[in-house]
Amino acid sequence: MPLCGLIAGRILCMHGGLSPQLAAIDQLRNLPRPQDPPNPSMGIDLLWADPDQWVKGWQANTRGVSYVFGQDVVVETCQKLNIDLIARAHQVVQDGYEFFASKKLVTIFSAPHYCGQFDNFAATMKVSEDLICNFAMYKPTSKAARVAAGNG
Repeated sequence: MPLCGLIAGRILCMHGGLSPQLAAIDQLRNLPRPQDPPNPSMGIDLLWADPDQWVKGWQANTRGVSYVFGQDVVVETCQKLNIDLIARAHQVVQDGYEFFASKKLVTIFSAPHYCGQFDNFAATMKVSEDLICNFAMYKPTSKAARVAAGNG
């Protein structure tokens, strides 16, 4: 399974986030498959890096793996790779999706009521042939419905 995908050369998708090692799209195309990425590596960053509104540049991630990166990194990466959007997951966001860096990055989280600890919505993103992104939001089920289904 690839660590990332590129939609029409304009939307870069991954589970985690960006890597300070990423300088060109061809690096992503040339990542070996299958792989168990070593730590540290670009593969680990694609899986575990996170955006952080309070960070400029790169900082160590408090998760203990990879980095957090700022809005400046997102804007620079989009320019360098000639892409319009970075779509990623890996973090709970209240409304199921959340933009970052002037809508150059979107976090999409598709698990409502995550781990029974959050009252978050889930979301999916649909990309049209014209690369217009639309989002569907999914409300978490009520506690009564979860109990009735045995998922209390």
